[in-house]
Amino acid sequence: MVIINAKYFQGIIIDKDDGSVSADGINEGVVASIDGVTMHVPLDPANRHYAEILRQVDAGTLTIADAD
Repeated sequence: MVIINAKYFQGIIIDKDDGSVSADGINEGVVASIDGVTMHVPLDPANRHYAEILRQVDAGTLTIADAD
């Protein structure tokens, strides 16, 4: 599996009063290009894509960037 451009993404909070949107500060998954397809991968070790991301991070061949 070729994984590039891995980056955490966070949940969002929508203010009911003014409609503003902000991150909730909690990582909910990883967005990455996997075999040329952009995917949003949940932080679930049972998910085969996340398991491979973790394997590559442990091997030192992939780094996951912090969420914006």
